[in-house]
Formats: sequence, C-alpha cells, structure tokens
Amino acid sequence: MEEVRKELEAKRGAAPTGRKRLTERGELMRFFTRHLNLSRAEAGHEPITMPRMGKILEGIPTADLYYLQSVCTKAKNFSKKFWWEVDPKKHVKENDQPF
Repeated sequence: MEEVRKELEAKRGAAPTGRKRLTERGELMRFFTRHLNLSRAEAGHEPITMPRMGKILEGIPTADLYYLQSVCTKAKNFSKKFWWEVDPKKHVKENDQPF
C-alpha cells in the first residue's frame, strides 16, 4: 500500500501545473479568443475571456472545433463566420430537412 501511495505522489508531483498544463481544447480556445479579441478591440468591445469562451464552446466536441477553426480561417471575416457557425438558431432550416 505504501508503494502505491509513493507512486501516486510521484505522478502528482510530475504533473504540469498552471500555464504549463496544455490541452488540445485549451489551445483551440486560445486560438479563437485571440482572433476574436483582435476584431472586438477594433470595434471597441470588451475582450472575451477564457471562461466565457469555454461557455460558448461548451457543447461543441473538440473534433468539431478543428472544423470550425478551418472554416473561420478561410473566411473573409473571421468573427462573422465564427458567430454564424456557433449560433444554433441560424442552422434550424438545414436541420429540418429529412435528407
């Protein structure tokens, strides 16, 4: 039992903490936050924080975030495309079709 405890404490000590702890989703959130805040600053709006971005992207799987990243990057206006794709109300008609 003592060996298991020492092993777990060693793993815990080796785990990255704070800003060193990086995840795929976190990197994508930083990407979207950085790009959106550039256009928001030009328009005079408050910047979006990471917790707010987390709430916005809450129901979207990580794989779909990669799709969103590629679509928004190719668009003429990153911000407009992002908000269009994230808003589910805008896509009701295409989801109602049976095929």
